[in-house]
Amino acid sequence: MKNFYAEFMGKVPRKIEYFSVMDLEQQKYPIGKLNVPETITEAVISEALTVLQLFPEQLKLTTYSLKDAQLDLPYRDGEGVWTIRQLIHHIADSHHHAYNRIRWTLSEENPTAKVYDQDAFAKSYDYKHAPIAWSVSHIEVLHQKMVYILSNLSEAQWERTYVHPADDKVWTLKEVALQYAWHSMHHFAHIKNGVARG
Repeated sequence: MKNFYAEFMGKVPRKIEYFSVMDLEQQKYPIGKLNVPETITEAVISEALTVLQLFPEQLKLTTYSLKDAQLDLPYRDGEGVWTIRQLIHHIADSHHHAYNRIRWTLSEENPTAKVYDQDAFAKSYDYKHAPIAWSVSHIEVLHQKMVYILSNLSEAQWERTYVHPADDKVWTLKEVALQYAWHSMHHFAHIKNGVARG
């Protein structure tokens, strides 16, 4: 997470890994898979919140000048890969679910999260045609609210949990903060590489 955090803070220029030198696994996971540390420190949480705070503006700066022809290109190699447009709409819906899960976790005892079929969502008309500005604005508001809520949690609230029914994994809100900071950077790298590819 640190390389992308540094990039967002404007401290370290990031070299784009062009697709000609990336294998399919690198294209899928350009910053690596999510790796939640066994002990989540205040410093790690602070870094995750900073990423969540900065991501919407970075997304806006990266995508505001893209033409429809660029948005409608796949963001990486592979069968059935989403376009950049679909990916941006996915981020908005995914992080909307994250916001709801945070709310449920703070108001219910170990709730079971509602799951959804992200591939079915991506096949819908709006994912393929709607302006990305709507989803970018939605992400901006969601992240403002998520960061505000998470920044004001007590230690006991950070340890509250929900269950994801796909694998029965129990997630603490500390882990959720790291998960969606990673998810933001994961897809930010996809978009940057997809733009460079096009």
